[in-house]
Amino acid sequence: MSAFVSDPSLDNVRDAAGDGTEVDVAVHLHEGTIRLSILWTQEILLSADDAEQVARALQRAAEQARSITAAQSPAKTCPVNDL
Repeated sequence: MSAFVSDPSLDNVRDAAGDGTEVDVAVHLHEGTIRLSILWTQEILLSADDAEQVARALQRAAEQARSITAAQSPAKTCPVNDL
């Protein structure tokens, strides 16, 4: 079982050239890292709408990854300097 969870909003994003290339944005639930995959090739041509969907998926992944890593690290305190 993979620890990566893909963003389901990208299920219909395909290469604008019609080659069937897919893009995937996934978050590793234990490490808080983000995987951006371009499936079946090394590049993908996206329409403006699909590019916006990918950008939003990356933003959601970044928010989720920050939550995961924040939960893993102890709370950091900032010492107060007396002036």
